Amino acid sequence: MSSLTHRGRRAKSEARRAARGPAAEVLARVGLTARGVIYLLIGLVAILVAVGQSGKEADQAGALKLVASTPFGLFALWLLGLGFAAYALWRLSEAAFGVTGEGYGAGPRLKSAARAVIYLGFAVLTFDIIAGTGGSQAKREQDWSAKAMHYPGGRWLVGAIGLAVVIAGLVLIIEGVRAKFMRLLETSRMSMKTQAVVKRLGMIGTTARGAVFALAGGLIVEAAINYQPSKARGLDKALLTLRGQPFGEVLLGIAAVGLIIFGVYALCEARWHKV
Repeated sequence: MSSLTHRGRRAKSEARRAARGPAAEVLARVGLTARGVIYLLIGLVAILVAVGQSGKEADQAGALKLVASTPFGLFALWLLGLGFAAYALWRLSEAAFGVTGEGYGAGPRLKSAARAVIYLGFAVLTFDIIAGTGGSQAKREQDWSAKAMHYPGGRWLVGAIGLAVVIAGLVLIIEGVRAKFMRLLETSRMSMKTQAVVKRLGMIGTTARGAVFALAGGLIVEAAINYQPSKARGLDKALLTLRGQPFGEVLLGIAAVGLIIFGVYALCEARWHKV
C-alpha cells in the first residue's frame, strides 16, 4: 500500500513538473543566480560601510547603485533585472503547480507567491535605477511606514508586518542550523565533498540572513510601538544598528561576511536546486 502511495505521489510530482515545462528550470536557474549575486553585492556594500568607504545603503538599492557605478553597470543591471523577473515568474509557476521538494499544499504555494511579489519588486527597483528614477529604498520604506501609521490601525499593521519579518527570520535561522535547505537540492548530483561544502555554506549563510531579517523585523515592531517611522527601514537600518553597537564595525563585518556566504550558497543552489 505504501509503495502504491509513493508511486502515486511520484506520478503527481512528474505531472506537475511536466505542466511547468522546461522553461521553468531556465527561469529558476537564472533567477536563483540573480538572487545569489544581489546578496554578494549587499554583503560587499555592508563591508564598505563598516570600514567607512561607502555612503550607500546596505540593502538591495545600495547594491544595485554600486553596480550602476561600474563601467559595465548598465548591462549588469539589465541582467539582474531580468534575473529578478525570471525568479518571480518561476515562483509564480510554483504557486500555480506546486513546489518541488516542499510538497503541494497551500503553505508552500503561498510562500512561493510571496517570494514572487518580493522579487517582482526587486525587478521594478532595478529597472527604476536603470531609468534614473530609483531613489532611496530605505527612504521609501520609512515613508510607507509613516503614512501607514497615520491611519486607524496603521501602527498595528506595521507591527504585524514587522512581527512577520521576525518570524521569517527565526524560521531561516532554524532552517540554517538544521540544514533543512538540503532537501531542496539535488544532492545525488554532488560528490560527498561538495555536499559538505554546500551544506556548510548554507548553514552559515542562511543563519546569518535569518538573524539580519529578525533584527530588521524587530526594528519595524519597535517603530510601530514607539511611533518612530525612521526605524522602519528594513535591511539597511538593521545593519546600521549593528554598526552602532559596541564593536559595531566588527559586528557589521560579521553580518556582511554572512550575507556574502549566503550569496555563494545561493549560486550553488542555482546549480543544484530541484525544479
